[in-house]
Order: sequence, then structure tokens, then C-alpha cells
Amino acid sequence: MGDYRKPSEMVANAEVEKGAMTRRRLLQGASGLALAAGVPTLASVPVARAATKPGCSEWRQPTDADFAAIVGKDKAEFLDRVLSVLENEVVPKTMEGVRAGNKLFGAAILNKSDLSTVIAATNAETGNPLMHGEVTGIFAFYDLPKDQRPSSKDTIFIATHEPCPLCLSSITWGGWDNFFYLFTYEDSRDAYGIPHDIVMLDEIFRCPEGTYSEKNKFWSSWNLRDLIASTPPEQRAGFTKRVDALKQSYAEMSDIYQKAKAAGKGADVPLK
Repeated sequence: MGDYRKPSEMVANAEVEKGAMTRRRLLQGASGLALAAGVPTLASVPVARAATKPGCSEWRQPTDADFAAIVGKDKAEFLDRVLSVLENEVVPKTMEGVRAGNKLFGAAILNKSDLSTVIAATNAETGNPLMHGEVTGIFAFYDLPKDQRPSSKDTIFIATHEPCPLCLSSITWGGWDNFFYLFTYEDSRDAYGIPHDIVMLDEIFRCPEGTYSEKNKFWSSWNLRDLIASTPPEQRAGFTKRVDALKQSYAEMSDIYQKAKAAGKGADVPLK
């Protein structure tokens, strides 16, 4: 856990104590993609984290039984559908949003029953800095007529990138018992030049390296690449190829966003 500090005790560039728990990314089965010269490589990396943190409840990770209870679908069927939604519904919206000056974070909400799309959304911070991809999706979901809107408990929440503190809270308050994401906090920071999520979790909530309990009283969460890594080799190869293509798409969108930001043409928001 990061140090509790009074404002007068804060110092620039303070490091988390060496003995603190950290979030570790294992490299087995990694399928990285060099996005561009000088840009860190992304990798498919399962998660391992410390079991406990002083002063906090036990850290927990969801199980295969949790996945079955929440999703109720074959893992390969689920992954195929989620990747299709990202490829065909979220990415086109996000490309349009990025060209308008927004960040590259998107979301989708699917029915648990048949994995049909309820909402596909993307970041809209040019109008309001709180309109992250997940928040935009939640607003669109709750704007649906009540008689046409499923219960959040009957839907799957998909985030393109691991949700920031705002979006973790929004998913919780919105009533979802799950979320899935493709890219990690480390990806957002290192490959896409947007470090705010992981820094905020450390600075405000004392969660070094973005460590939070992936299974708690509100929801269970999964990294889609961890799920892919657990599939049979013949399925894994196909999924990994599609993830690599998505990485390339997001690399292109990141380049558009970062160039606009550098030119002063991006969204006028506090955290760029």
C-alpha cells in the first residue's frame, strides 16, 4: 500500500516503499507487438498479485466457476463475440472520436443471454472531461427507455482499457457484477502515453501499480488476454492474431490523439 501522506509531507517523485506489494505482470505466453519505433511493446500477460495488503481486506481473483456463473457461455464463444464487438462496433466509434480530439478508450454492454450488443460507446471528453468511454456507455445505457433496458445484472460490461477509478466506481454504482478489459493500466501508460489511471490509484487510494481486488462484493473482473491465454493452443492462436490487429488499430488511434495533443488541438481537459 502506498504511504499515507499529509500535504506538507508530500515530495516530488516519491517512490513507493520497496517492501510494498506491487502488481506483477508475468510474461509467459506473451504475444507483444512493437507499435512503432520507440514505443514500448504490448504483451499478452497474465496477472499475479500479492494476496493481501496491510489494512485492506484480502485480495481475491475470480475463478472459472465465477466466470461460468456470470457469463454462462463457453469461453471461446464469449471471446469470439467480444473481440467481434470491439473490432466492428467499438473501434469505428473510437476512430471517429479520436479524430475529434477524444481519447481512445471505449466500452460495450452486452446481454448475458445471447451476447447481443446493447450499447457500444467511446470517450467523449471534448464535451465533458468525465465522459470516459465507460461513463459514456453507462449514460447511454440508462438513457434507454426503462421498458427496453435490461437490468445491468443481466449484462456484460466490456472496457477496451482497464477502467480508471472514475470508471471502476461508475461500473459499481451502475449495478454491474462484472467487467472485462483488453488493455491494462500499464498499456495505457507505456504504449499510449496516458498514465493517469495507475498514478491516481496510487496517489489517492494507496494502491501501488493499480492493484485492486479483482473479485469483491460488487463485481468480478477479467483481463481478456488472460482468458485467451487459458484457451487451447489452436483457439489461442486465432484470438492472439485478432488481438494483435486490435493493438495495431489502437496504435494508429493513439498516434492521431498524441499528435493532436502535441499540436494543442486535443480536448481541453485537465488530464490529457
